[in-house]
Amino acid sequence: MYTFIIVVHVLVCFLLVVTVLLQQGKGAEVGAVFGSSEAIFGAAGPATLLSKITTGCAVLFMITSLALTYLSVNKKGDTLMQGVQVEQPASQPGTSSTSSGGQAKLPAGQAK
Repeated sequence: MYTFIIVVHVLVCFLLVVTVLLQQGKGAEVGAVFGSSEAIFGAAGPATLLSKITTGCAVLFMITSLALTYLSVNKKGDTLMQGVQVEQPASQPGTSSTSSGGQAKLPAGQAK
């Protein structure tokens, strides 16, 4: 399930990038800067098929992002350090780990 959502998420990412890049810019001409406010903001016409696809991809991207976040937080099991052996460091001569007051003695010349 987790792998399937990752594959869908990556595909939606690519589709979202393509649909955004295919859209025509609104009010990006140089004349729009010096023109009227209608030329700058333009009339809000009906949504094109490409803008509806972009909206759908954006919604699907957000849903898959939330699903992946939820699944990764609640995913228990495999870790990167699963097969690693933990070795205890060898104690240095003349030091004791917790002999007095719960503090370790440091060799001469070392500060806390």
